[in-house]
Amino acid sequence: MTAKNVIGGALALCSTSPLTGWKRDGCCSTDDSDNGRHVVCAVMTAEFLDFSAGQGNDLSTPRPEYDFAGLRPGDRWCLCAARWEEARIAGFAPDVVLDATHAKALETTALGHLQAHAITD
Repeated sequence: MTAKNVIGGALALCSTSPLTGWKRDGCCSTDDSDNGRHVVCAVMTAEFLDFSAGQGNDLSTPRPEYDFAGLRPGDRWCLCAARWEEARIAGFAPDVVLDATHAKALETTALGHLQAHAITD
């Protein structure tokens, strides 16, 4: 069964550089072990990265022990849907790629919110 995106199509690739996704396959796919639901394909901004660090999740600092180079503005990354929604409410939501955002994101945020921050490839 092919994973679906928030607009009803097949889930598209989010990023391979940096390699993202719960399964580190470049897609924002999910499974029952993904408690954070890393399903929103977002384009990082300095403002969001600062916001996330302030929430205790520093995504900018390299962590070589996890083979993680750190994220920079412009990178695409599969975010936890709840963190994206927190950032939206706080005014720091990064843009999203709808065709690469898993349908499970709609359990946490409304399609209209995602569409308001949508970019096209």
